[in-house]
Amino acid sequence: MKRVAALVAALALIGVTAWLVWPSAPEVRGHDQRITVVDGPDDDQRVELDTTFFPPPDGGKAPAVLLAHGFGGSKQSMRDQAVRLAQQGYAVLTWSARGFGRSTGQIALNSPDYEVKDVKQLIDWLAKRPEVRLDASGDPRVGIAGGSYGGAIALMTAAYDHRVDAIVPQITWSDLADALFPNAAAQPSGTGTPATHPSATGATAAQPSGTNSTATQPSGAAVQSDDEAAMSGVFKRMWAGIFFGQGVSLDATSLLSRRETAAGPVTAEQARCGRFRPEICDIYQQVAETGRATPEAVELLRKSSPITVAAQIKAPTLLIQGQRDSLFPLGHADANARAIAAQGTPVSLAWFDGGHDGGNGEADWLFDQSAAWFARYLKGEGAGQAAPPVSAFTVTRDGGRDPGTRQRIRLHPEAASYPGLAGTATTSVRLNGPEQNIVNPPGGAPASISTVPGLGGLLGGQNTGGVSIDMPGQSAAFESAPLTAPLQLTGSPTVRVRVTGEGEGEATLFAKLYDVADDTQLPTLPAGLVAPVRVTIPEDAGSAEATISLPAIDHRFAAGHRLRLVVTTTDMGFATPAQPAAYQVALASPAVTIPTVSTLATAPTGVAWWVWAMPLAAVLLAAVLLSTGRSRRRPVLATAGRGGAEPPATPDAPLAAPALNGTRQDATAGDGATGAFPASGAAHGDTARPGGDANGAHADVAAGDDTTDESRGGLGRSNGSLVADATVSGGDGAGADEITTASSAHVHVGARAGADTGGGGGGAEVPLEISGLTKAYRNGELAVNDLSFRVERGQVLGLLGPNGAGKTTTMRMMMGLIHPDAGEIRIFGERVSPGAPVLSRLGSFVEGPGFLPHLSGRDNIELYWAATGRPKADAHFEEALEIAGLGKALARAVRMYSQGMRQRLAIAQAMLGLPDLLVLDEPTNGLDPPQIREMREVLKRYARDGRTVIVSSHMLAEVEQTCSHVVVMRRGRLVSAGPVSRLLGSAAVANGHGPRLEDVFLDLIGDKP
Repeated sequence: MKRVAALVAALALIGVTAWLVWPSAPEVRGHDQRITVVDGPDDDQRVELDTTFFPPPDGGKAPAVLLAHGFGGSKQSMRDQAVRLAQQGYAVLTWSARGFGRSTGQIALNSPDYEVKDVKQLIDWLAKRPEVRLDASGDPRVGIAGGSYGGAIALMTAAYDHRVDAIVPQITWSDLADALFPNAAAQPSGTGTPATHPSATGATAAQPSGTNSTATQPSGAAVQSDDEAAMSGVFKRMWAGIFFGQGVSLDATSLLSRRETAAGPVTAEQARCGRFRPEICDIYQQVAETGRATPEAVELLRKSSPITVAAQIKAPTLLIQGQRDSLFPLGHADANARAIAAQGTPVSLAWFDGGHDGGNGEADWLFDQSAAWFARYLKGEGAGQAAPPVSAFTVTRDGGRDPGTRQRIRLHPEAASYPGLAGTATTSVRLNGPEQNIVNPPGGAPASISTVPGLGGLLGGQNTGGVSIDMPGQSAAFESAPLTAPLQLTGSPTVRVRVTGEGEGEATLFAKLYDVADDTQLPTLPAGLVAPVRVTIPEDAGSAEATISLPAIDHRFAAGHRLRLVVTTTDMGFATPAQPAAYQVALASPAVTIPTVSTLATAPTGVAWWVWAMPLAAVLLAAVLLSTGRSRRRPVLATAGRGGAEPPATPDAPLAAPALNGTRQDATAGDGATGAFPASGAAHGDTARPGGDANGAHADVAAGDDTTDESRGGLGRSNGSLVADATVSGGDGAGADEITTASSAHVHVGARAGADTGGGGGGAEVPLEISGLTKAYRNGELAVNDLSFRVERGQVLGLLGPNGAGKTTTMRMMMGLIHPDAGEIRIFGERVSPGAPVLSRLGSFVEGPGFLPHLSGRDNIELYWAATGRPKADAHFEEALEIAGLGKALARAVRMYSQGMRQRLAIAQAMLGLPDLLVLDEPTNGLDPPQIREMREVLKRYARDGRTVIVSSHMLAEVEQTCSHVVVMRRGRLVSAGPVSRLLGSAAVANGHGPRLEDVFLDLIGDKP
């Protein structure tokens, strides 16, 4: 025993000593100061820049790094990165650009006459600091890094000041005119106008000035000049409005960073157009009114575009661009890379999971890449060789989930050279579909949705590509056959289309490429990206062909999936013609060309040293303990059984009976369970002690291995779709028909006396009518089998059924998310189909809430409604928020909400616009008893006002108190339907008490013991 104690003490002493001597990160302190600079075309404007300098904590002379913030940010946005870089031995300077934060001056969009001159004078200031290493007098060893607006100033400064030794621009633009007025179409010569210059939205064909690369153009194409291309581009209205309105940004970095107030009070001019220079504000006002670029606008934006001076950049450049970015997509990094590399400058590219439209952001990985780049080109040979190499081309890809932590794994395959957006090879995928008629609606509304600028994840949750909607009548679709093998797209696909219109004119269209899994899932629009095109139809020709360069992406199409090309006339993010027009769209070539990159390979990660060291240390420790314990155990064995020693447990010892919840036990009886579960601690063959931890929670965990997800938490999977059982309330059921129990009958749930009971079309006042609804899986199994019922106004209907009953499939078809194989659903007399206008009368909350965590509850609700494009007055915000009952919590960030608060906010969101038909999934989940009672009354009152509510829930006692009617399903067929009161009245009285809905439900589905 003494040996063991000595060993433990020695190990503890070693651990404490290691902790005390282990080097900690050096303390970094920032020094604030205001630096006066002189800029303007005539060098006659004085501006005070608010800066913070972080000297290297270990002293000495060190390379310097300038960190530039994004649009809408300030020097505070870069503080954390500055501290980390200073800890690695750099002298770091952050500043608020002119017009931002507490700096004076006005925003000039990184103009060479203003912001570029400012940064050159910051480099002069660094050259005078004793902490900064110099390459020559007045020439500091310096690098620049920044994102978006900050990335552009890094490129522009490097072009105008060759003292810059390395740059790391992130998610930034190459041509600002192209970014705001993109056109992804290239037309062959002979169309009556010069061919359209493909936009950097996705085309390798984009030919930046100053590059020697040979871009692929369609045969016979005569390329426009850059100015002509921008003049014909489609105005990116929503993004432009976000920036030029008040000089703010909705990207994650700016939203999460601390905002600083301006140096002085807001003037009338600033209220009109932020802190922009007057000439910029005036040009924006004109463009916003017409939706078309002007020569003055193109000239101003081109002056602030790195592509115009990229040939002058000599500093090694690491370009990092986001894959989820509808503002500056991957094509902009491609254009910058080719123009800079054409002059022999070292260039590397990285496509990461992030951008102005969200994504993970990969902050740590981006910092490591930037630090490695600076170590190589700023610190010198020794430190540069020690830094991990940065590959010429790196892409972030989804590697699934870690089985232990359940966290998302991100892989980073690399290539030794950058292949461009055309890839190293191409694959042609045949598309099918006839010529189709589409229209541009008057005023361009309602518009299709590809992504909501800056808020693409709002409608679709935090980890999805958002919601993409193509309005019926405005879109043409062409689809491939199911893929026989996986297809990895890396680059910009191309497709040729033919557009026919009436007479001479222009057709403004939007092309996108979907990933279609099957009919039970919504198609996926990778990154929510769309290619805007403007096709010129020559006089007397009647039609024109164009090659469309689709957005550059990195996406894997799984085997069995299909590719769907959709061409629409509208998109919410862009300005479209107000005049109505009709077009016919067809494929000029039957295939879409998919670029692939075979050279990308995931680098071996190796195994951390502690993975081997820890088990080895454990083995050594176990060996020591065993060797010391045996010598002490022998005398004990010699006297075994004395002194009332406890006898050893045997495998035949009886197990203690667990205290299991009876209901839970019943629920698992049919799922492979073999009687009662062992007590906690006995589940692995141990002998349970009397009074052991035999609790229901342990039984639930054990049961979960052989039960569905739905039985574990009320949200699971049935028929390949997420299941959410529903609960409903409303109506008093007076004068209702008798309860119907049938497997295939058209059922009126509580129909009023004298109402039409026939099938068919249904009256316009009937909220919901389902007739002969059938949906089968690919294996032939029926998820919904000839289901028919009808719901009247004023009812609160509970949709009930066990797991796999077909409830969720029915609800999905009800909302137009999947197509039925047979039968139909009518809402207020109109047949339901994807994008049907009548769906605007339906509000839903299904499968959990999704909100932006950093925004307040009120902001989330208002932004959600704004994304619908409907008038603010129609939202009835106050009525909906009163239902939520969150009070002052509406002003708090949603990340601080409890589950119940999120649930109430989601229900309020579903009630925006006071829809006539409300569909809710588990509305009382996460609510406490008083809130459940309040929600019950809210739903009843909502139905009494003449509306209809459909609720899915597993809480049968709550359904009994809330709902006026129920529909019970089992294995896809109707089991029973009618008023709750009649359903309970038809049941037998048990144990002297009236029947419960739970007992009746179990009887109906044949699962009562």
